[in-house]
Amino acid sequence: MRTQVVVFPFDLFGSSGTGAGAQLLGDAVREILDDTAKETRPSRADALRGNLRIREARFETLEQVSDWRKRGRQLVRQGFKASDFLLWLGGNHLSVLPVLEELGTDDPGRTLVVQLDAHLDIYAFHDTTDELSHGNFMTHAAGPLPRMVNVGHRDLFLTADETARTFAAVFTAADLAVNPDLVVAALRIEAEAADRVWVDLDCDAFDPAYLPGVQHPLPFGLTPTVFLRVLDAIWSPKVVGLSVSEFDPGRDLRDASLNLLGWLIEFLLLKRHEL
Repeated sequence: MRTQVVVFPFDLFGSSGTGAGAQLLGDAVREILDDTAKETRPSRADALRGNLRIREARFETLEQVSDWRKRGRQLVRQGFKASDFLLWLGGNHLSVLPVLEELGTDDPGRTLVVQLDAHLDIYAFHDTTDELSHGNFMTHAAGPLPRMVNVGHRDLFLTADETARTFAAVFTAADLAVNPDLVVAALRIEAEAADRVWVDLDCDAFDPAYLPGVQHPLPFGLTPTVFLRVLDAIWSPKVVGLSVSEFDPGRDLRDASLNLLGWLIEFLLLKRHEL
C-alpha cells in the first residue's frame, strides 16, 4: 500500500493562518523524500522510496474556494479507490469535514474515527454562529458520520446528552491522566471491533507546553508520550489514514510544534511502510 499525502490548506470560517501550517507540513514531507533520495547508505527511510505521493489543493480563487467540500471529497475517494493510505494535512479542523463525510458513506457504524481534540466542535452557545464554522462543523455533516470517539477533550460546558448525539464515546484528558490503562484498553476494544480506523488529530489535543502553535490552546492537554500510547492501542493494518489540522506556525515557539509534528509524521510513515 502506498501513502497519498494530501495537503489541504483550507482555513476559512475559523483559525485563519492554519493553512500555512498545512503547507509547511507538506514541505516537511517533501524534505523527508529529498533526504531519502540523496542517501546512498541503507536506512529505514528506504521503505518510503516510491511509496509516497503528494497532492496539494489550492485555494487561491473564488472557484477553488466555493467547491472546497466537493474537491475534498473527490481527493478522499480517489485515495481510497487506489487503496492508498491517506495522510491528510489540513488547515483548520473544518478542513477534515470532507474526510469524515466520505468515511460515513460506507456502513458508518463499521468505521471508527478516533478524534484527538481539545474541543468537541458541536457548539451552539450564545457566542457561536449557527452557520458552518470550525467550532460546529460536526453538526453540519452531509449524511451520517462514522463512529466517532473523542480522546483528550477539555470541554467544561457540553452536557453528556449533547455529546452523545455525535460521539459514541468520549475520553477526556482528565480520564487519561487519572486512568490511562482503562482508556487505552477501551480504545483497543473499539479499534478491534471496527472494520477500518481513521485517526484525526487536531493539534490542540496536545498540551500547549509541547505544541504551542495553535489558536485555541487549553491547559491540561496530552503529552507526546500519552499520545503514543493511544496511537499504539488503535494501530493496526485497519488504520486507513490520519488527518492533522489546526497547526498555526505564526504562533509557534522556536519551532517546537513543527519539530513535534515533523517527527510524528515521519514516525507514522515509517510505521505504516515498515509493516
